[in-house]
Parts: sequence; C-alpha cells; structure tokens
Amino acid sequence: MQALLRALLPLVFAVVLAAPGGEAQAQPQPRRAPPPAAAGATVQAIEVRGNQRIEADTVRSYMLLQPGDPMDQERLDRSLRTLFATGLFRDVEITTEGGRVIVQVVENPIVNRVAFEGNRKISDDVLRNEVTLRPRAVFTPAAAQADRNRILELYARRGRFAAQVEPKIIELDQNRVDVVFEIVEGEAALVARINFVGNRAFSDSRLKEIIATREAAWYRPFSTADTYDPERLNFDRELLRRYYLRNGYADVQVTGATAELAPDRSGFFITYTIEEGPRYRVGRVDLVSRLRNFDPATVRGEVPIEEGDWYDGDAVERSVQVLTDAIQQRGFPFAEVTPRIERDREARRVNLTFEIGEGPRAYIERIEITGNTRTLDRVIRREFRLAEGDPFIPAQIRRSRQRLRELGYFSSVEITPQPGSAPDRVILNTEVTERATGEISLGGGYATDAGFLADFGLRERNLLGTGVDGRFNITLAQRRSQVDISVTDPAFLERNLAAGFDLFAIQRNLLTIASYEERRYGGALRIGYEFNEYLRQSWAYTLVERNVYNVQPDASRFIQEQRGKTLLSQIGQTITYDRRDSRIDPHSGYVVRLGTDVAGLGGDVAYVRARLDGAYYIPLERFFGNPDYVLAISAGVGILKPFGSREDRIVDRFFLGGENLRGFAIGGAGPRDVLTGDTLGGRFIWTQSTEFRFPLPLPQELGLSGRAFVDVGSLSGLPSATSGPTVRDEATPRVGAGIGVSWRSPFGVINIDLAQAVVKRPYDQTQVFRLGFGTRF
Repeated sequence: MQALLRALLPLVFAVVLAAPGGEAQAQPQPRRAPPPAAAGATVQAIEVRGNQRIEADTVRSYMLLQPGDPMDQERLDRSLRTLFATGLFRDVEITTEGGRVIVQVVENPIVNRVAFEGNRKISDDVLRNEVTLRPRAVFTPAAAQADRNRILELYARRGRFAAQVEPKIIELDQNRVDVVFEIVEGEAALVARINFVGNRAFSDSRLKEIIATREAAWYRPFSTADTYDPERLNFDRELLRRYYLRNGYADVQVTGATAELAPDRSGFFITYTIEEGPRYRVGRVDLVSRLRNFDPATVRGEVPIEEGDWYDGDAVERSVQVLTDAIQQRGFPFAEVTPRIERDREARRVNLTFEIGEGPRAYIERIEITGNTRTLDRVIRREFRLAEGDPFIPAQIRRSRQRLRELGYFSSVEITPQPGSAPDRVILNTEVTERATGEISLGGGYATDAGFLADFGLRERNLLGTGVDGRFNITLAQRRSQVDISVTDPAFLERNLAAGFDLFAIQRNLLTIASYEERRYGGALRIGYEFNEYLRQSWAYTLVERNVYNVQPDASRFIQEQRGKTLLSQIGQTITYDRRDSRIDPHSGYVVRLGTDVAGLGGDVAYVRARLDGAYYIPLERFFGNPDYVLAISAGVGILKPFGSREDRIVDRFFLGGENLRGFAIGGAGPRDVLTGDTLGGRFIWTQSTEFRFPLPLPQELGLSGRAFVDVGSLSGLPSATSGPTVRDEATPRVGAGIGVSWRSPFGVINIDLAQAVVKRPYDQTQVFRLGFGTRF
C-alpha cells in the first residue's frame, strides 16, 4: 500500500499544481514563449519572418541576443516581451533551429481613417482632438479602448453620463483598418435639485442665487450652468463661504458638496453641507503705523468699516486696498497694509487692526507684452499707470489691467510680475488675447419716444490696431431718424488727448407735441483730456444748420414764427468728475458733470447755456444681503441765456417730460400754448429723481430687475416776446411716481415704466405707460 502511495504521489502533486488557483497556474499571455534553448549553443543568425512594413533590422534591434552570443533562455524571454512592448505587433513567436533564432511576427494594422457616428452634441473636430488614434498611426486594441474612455469622459463633463461608445474596426487591404466610434449620446443628466443642510440664516432660494450651479428649468435652454460639473462644486463651496463671510459669519465652514446620480441616470441631486457658526459684528477698528513721518489718522476716514457693522470679509480686503492706495498716493510708494483679526467669541465681536508698514522695495525693470498680433504695443502701453523705472505698486497694476480690459480689444488680460535681473527689479509680463473689434449691426425695436425703428451700423473700435474708433450708423424711426459718421482717436498725437469729429443728419417729427418737424445737418470737432483717473474734460465746436418746417396751419403763432432755417455756431465744454464703481451698471459712488455751451461765433443765434447734473448711488447690500439693491439719487439744473440782439430758438430750449420726468409725455410739462396744445420749451429747468432698484423674486437668469421711482421737475422761462393770454409759463414743480421693470432679454434690453403724474397743471400732458425696446444682432 505504501509503495502504491509513493507511486501516485508525484501524479497527485502534478494535478494539484495544474489545477486553477495553484501556484504554477500559467497566466494568459498574448505571446508565445520561445522553446528552451539548447545548452551551450551559439546564435549564428536571427531570421525575421512575417514583417511587411517594419524592416527586419528594426526587429533585430529590439532583440537582446545578437549573432555570436550564446543561446540564453532568459534573454530570449525578455526579447519576446520587448517586442510586444513596442506596440507594433499583434503576435510574436520566437523559435530556435540549431543556431538560428527565428522571429515570426504579425504586425498590428495601420489606421487609415478615424470616424465618429451618432454624435450631434459634440462635433467631430472636438472628438478628433480628444482621441490619440490618428491616420497612419499603429492600431492597437488598447489604444482604441483608451480613446473610448476619453470620449466617455468628455461626454460626462457635459452631463451626458448615459452616453455609450463602441469602437468598430473595418479591415482593409494592405493591413489597414478604419476605426469608427459608434456613439449613442443619450440625454444630458442635468442638475435636478439642489439642497442645503445646516443653513439657518439664509433660505435655500437665496443660497441658490449665490452659487454658480443651477437647477434645470425650461427658461434655461442655452445655459450650461445646470450641467453637473465636479469642478464647479468646489467653486460653489468658495462662493458660499465668501457670501457668509460678507454677512458676518466669520467661522463658517462649507464641509461638503456631494452629488448623487439618479437611478435612471437622468439627473443629479446636489447637497451642500454648511456649518454657519455665530454671526459677528465689528468691534474695535485700529490703525497702527510703523512708517516714519506718517500719521494714520490722515487715512482713517478712508476705511469703509465702522464699529458695530456686521463683519464683512470682503470689506476687510477692500479696506486693505483702499488704505494701501491712499497711503501710496501720499508719497509712500512701498507702503504695505496687513490686517490683524481677533475674534471675541463670547461678545461675538471681531476686532480689526490694520498695521501699516513698509514692504519690500521693488522697481519696474521692463514691461513685456505678448499675444497682441494686431494691436500695436504703444496702444497697450499707454494704458499702463506706471512705466519702466517706476516703483512697483500693485494698485497701479490693478488699475492698468482694468483700463486694458475696458478697451474692449481683448477677451483676457493678465499682468504677471516676475523677478528681474536684481532682487529689487520686477518684470511685468502682460499677456493679452485679442478678439474681434469690428461690428456689423442690424436692429429693430420700438420706443415710446421714437416709435418703431430700424437700425444699421458699421463700427471698428481698433482701426488697424491703432485704437482709433470709427463708426457709421443709420437709424430710421417713425418720429426720429438719424445718420452718424464718427471717428475718435483716444490718444491723439500719442498724448493725453482724445480727438475726433462727427458728421450727422437728424430728422425729428414733433407734430404731436409742437406741430412742426425739424431737420439738422452738421458736424462737430471734439477734443478731450484726463486730469487724473476721475476728472476729465472735453471740448467741442459744432456747426449745424437747423430747419423748422412742415409747421401745421393750426399751430401756435409762436411756433409759426420759428419756421425756417437757422445756423448754429457753438463751442462747448463738459467737465466730469466720476467716482462710480462702474460706468455701465453703477452700484456705488457718484458722478458730477458741468456743461457749458456758447453760441454766437457767427451763425444766427447767440446764447450761453449751462447744465449741471449729478448722480449718487447708495449700495444697500448691508441691509438686504444682495448687491442688486441700490438707491440712485440724481438731479440736474440748466439755464439758457441769450445775449446780443439775437433771440434763442425753440430748438435750443429745454423740454420737460418723458425721459427726464416720467409720468408726463415728452414735452408734456412746462410752458405751453393752451389754445393749440403746443409745447414751447423753456430757458430754465431743474429735475430730481430718486430711484430704488431691486431684484425681482425670480431666477437671475431671466434678467429681470425692478425699480420704484419719484421724479420731480420744473421748466419755465419763455422769452418776453412769447407771451399772451393763451400762454402758460409756470415754475410750479411737477411730480411723477411709479414703478418699472427692465428685462435683459436675448433680443435686447426692454424697459417698461408705469407712472402717474402726482402733481401737475391742468394743461400738462401725461403718459402712464412707457416702453423702450431695442436690439442688435
């Protein structure tokens, strides 16, 4: 029995090792192992068979054995693996015959063409840039599978997680293949719902307005914000954190942002987890200076933070910038402000200390500009608020970047400081990305003042890369038509001068308010300059022929007297002091303008006309928690004074109503011939408007905002010759009040105002509904 077991033991042992899971189990390999080499044999030759495109010497170069070497089984195995690792071969077999080594290869095919089928949301060009397989490249199944995964990732980034991609291989002659990726895009998995956990101070609806991700909705057909993007979630977390910091929550933490895909892969459910912590007020605000001969009290009034305010992280950053700018402007170019924040958790107060010291001294060694293939270097350099050799002042760099962006010539502007040739030298690398500056515009719309209108324009804002702005525009409307040609050089003679000229032809139909029509043909020469960042002045000489015609037979006799042509020769100036945060959509700051015109240097009329107006914008974010709440207060006053023996004309006077006094028709308030109803204009005007702007309780993507306003104004002062029993010329203030809505639609801005004339005279003409609509495409 023992002898039988001894005989069967080797057989059992061999079966166990060969069984699945045994230690000696052979791993599947995509190659054929070479047979054992004969011991003591020498390699006499290496013969390559089956190769079509690849030279035999190329195959031999991958072999670790060469003629004359002894046969070595390990080196044969390694040679086999090396040949497979090249990716050139589908199959490799190495055999030995005596002293010969025979390498039998089957080459991988060459890609003839790469095509995509079924893709509609992503173009072929985008997909082609994503894959690695190219025509005339070697095809391998691993490369095709890797490209499939890349395409799936690309679709996933666009919210299409249900996409399917299948690479198909079409074999051709000469060992070539076409690779076709068959794509089933599936529906986009949009963000179905956004939830917040832990928020007590702010509602879900308010926080949804803060983050960049949006829930899918029917009114977002062109938006990508409702597509799930993992990178956007991290951005949302930072937006939420900064929002809480702006509102006093100094200990806030956004601990999580998770996304769950619905079982049917149709949408994502996103949840943000917030730990708000207590809300802090500002405690003590101190300024400490380590600068010699500098008193911090001189800039204390610049700090936009007061004790008792809710703590605002952004306000602290703004205070640092404001203080730094103010100190540097006082002759300390290397001043540095560092905020120190101390929390008093028991009292829920944050004490702030702004330490003023001197930072490292550095000077601009060189300003380098790249990316401007069209715009001349000098056009960019003149916008810099510093030059080579000046102290390195971050505030001036920020201002330079802002000025370059406001030109409208570039889609992006980046100014990056880099070390120069010495520790105190800095090189400013300015990289710009140009965009198209030419425009061809066609438009149409409706406005209460002009009626239905059509518009055509040509404009080049950066003519030949010189920064010169040229415009041609035609507007045809029911009650106002105009043709304009305008050219402006913002840096005339490479100096702080903006010079240009205008040619225009204007026709106005005033039959409904004054029983006449008017034409103007003329031109103007302009020149302007800046005293500093906020103060600028412009001058203009204007020569215009005015024609009052088509005066109705039943018009007022004072209108009948205005019939005919007159020549206006006028020189005027406007000086502006502008401290608004934005000229297009201001939320804070103020602007003041003083304009004066003097006519009489030739021509048929002689007068002095002056106009002073301004606006002040008060942000109400600290009260409402939203920067779109703004109180705008504006006012203006104007006076017209003829001199010499020449009287003013109706076309030179002021009119009140419509744009400057809502609730009243154009020219609806002020001096009037009550017998005919014709407005006569006036020499003295003043207006005042208080407007509360607020966001509507609707998604921001709709572009809707509201306003409530009260307008007050008065117009008076007819010439002594324009008097009679039917003429009314009263300086009584008129008041209009109402509400309005603005919609930034895809077709243009639509403004709707509903106003009521609260205080008026019996002969005034009112207007409850006012609509303005326009678009260009």
